[in-house]
Amino acid sequence: MAEDLTPQIDQDIHTEPMILQMGPSHPATHGTVRFTLTLEGETVIKCDTEVGYLHRGFEKESEYSTWNQVFPYTDRLNYVSPLLNNFGYALAVEKLLELEVPPRCKWIRTLMGEISRLTDHFTSIGASCLELGAMTPFIYAIEAREYLWDLVEEVTGARLTVSYGRIGGLRDDLTDDFEERWEATRERILKIHSELAQLLSRNRVFLDRMQGTGAVNEEDAISWGFTGPVLRSTGCDYDIRKDHPYFMYDEVDFDVPVGEEGDNYDRYLVRMEEILQSIRIIDQCLEKMEPGPVTADDPRVVLPEKDQVYNTIEGMINHFKLVFEGIQVPAGEVYSYTEAGNGELGYHIVSNGTGKPWKVGIRSPSTIMMGGIHELIEGGMLADIIPTFDTINMIGGECDK
Repeated sequence: MAEDLTPQIDQDIHTEPMILQMGPSHPATHGTVRFTLTLEGETVIKCDTEVGYLHRGFEKESEYSTWNQVFPYTDRLNYVSPLLNNFGYALAVEKLLELEVPPRCKWIRTLMGEISRLTDHFTSIGASCLELGAMTPFIYAIEAREYLWDLVEEVTGARLTVSYGRIGGLRDDLTDDFEERWEATRERILKIHSELAQLLSRNRVFLDRMQGTGAVNEEDAISWGFTGPVLRSTGCDYDIRKDHPYFMYDEVDFDVPVGEEGDNYDRYLVRMEEILQSIRIIDQCLEKMEPGPVTADDPRVVLPEKDQVYNTIEGMINHFKLVFEGIQVPAGEVYSYTEAGNGELGYHIVSNGTGKPWKVGIRSPSTIMMGGIHELIEGGMLADIIPTFDTINMIGGECDK
């Protein structure tokens, strides 16, 4: 028998891992984030994350502002859902003041906060699709967000950086025709939600890219401090609105959607269901809310009406002192937390008894999740990094404080 002269190929070919810098110039890493990747072929075996620097300085700027002047800074944390930032900060300062706001104010904060959550979730879902090359669902999701921002603009006067919250209340009440406008908006966004579900939830390409990628288990998610949709996608039903109710969340009925696998697809499904739950909450707020004041009756905290400012010396002096000296918040410290679009948004505030905060610290969900994002990336494929990064919905403004 003739000898087999076929060359023997050594299957154990030695190769060096590749070091690859992904970002910050990559368009999907928000201009600041850099992933230092160690690759074996296209498999990520190590991921070092650097969140970069946006020159924000929110926490330090707050020390040079009066208590109410901090609100515009909170708008620019998660700028897609600024109302949730406004209300979370107001609640923290009110705890230091031991100030109770009127029931209608709590109802409106609950309602407008859920509208902000809707805009956040639609943006996140649309952007996740865009990262996969699906432009049509992105356009649909942004259309829904625009309808909601029309409502926000009607109430607050602005679409993005609203500065609507106030310590002790709100800047304005709802508009007279708000309920009718909500009904029209509700119908439109439910239709878009249904179209998105039809386009994506059973789409073979979408399923192949999202299922089984970026997965994290419940134990690791809790260990890293994950909250919000990312934690709930693992099967943990922790939601601050349910477990530690604030405003009027203990007066409304809603479910907390949870996933099973903790992967990108489950995070998509959790956000899609949370959209429907937020609509339920808004409907109940409008049904149960009674007429009444939207600010506390406390001249130490709330600015007087303009007619008092213009026509009485007491009103003018009160206005002057609150604007120039700021609210005199008693010395002390507090940690207050609320359920923002991406998870627990906490404010650790220290007062030295003057009209300006002594310290303001932010527990922003993006910062926490960027600390553990390597858990979702390592072991996966290079092509799965961007959709995984997008489903945690990192917002640079709240990540770099």
